[in-house]
Amino acid sequence: MACTLSLGRKEPCKDVVGGIRAVYFADFGDLGAITYDATDTDVITTFGSAPSVYEYEVKGTSSFTQNIQANRENGTTAFEQVLELTLHKLTKEDHKELKLLAFGRPHVLVEDYNGNVFVAGLEHGMDVTGGTIVTGGAMGDLSGYTLTLTGMERKPANFLAQGDNGQDSITDTTATITAGTNS
Repeated sequence: MACTLSLGRKEPCKDVVGGIRAVYFADFGDLGAITYDATDTDVITTFGSAPSVYEYEVKGTSSFTQNIQANRENGTTAFEQVLELTLHKLTKEDHKELKLLAFGRPHVLVEDYNGNVFVAGLEHGMDVTGGTIVTGGAMGDLSGYTLTLTGMERKPANFLAQGDNGQDSITDTTATITAGTNS
């Protein structure tokens, strides 16, 4: 593997925002053989199967961070992917699904407010490493769930290819999306 740099970077315009809009969970192994863009292996164009993904809308304090874990002495580099979710409202249906998330190690597609979709836990899945089921003490406190999912991968989370709308598109990858029905 060549470690030769291939381009520079200018200071970009201030036309982006932070935050994630939704996350999509797929059972580990259900993505099938991944097809990458012919000119860019950091971009996924399709999944090998038609995986079922389960959409969780989020708003507010949820975040996705990728930490570079490099060790000069060992000659290793890995990418820790950390997804922090806050899900409002306690329900028996969510209770059951979040328990299944904690028992499994799903692949997670993270959609941000800029139209990017990242595939986290692509090789090894992501594990629930912490969280809470909470009903606060005051009327304005959280009644819901917090979850931390962590993955460790050899590469940063891949982007999904741009769809016809100029933004990353989960539906263009052959995935079947199941949206939430709760109220």
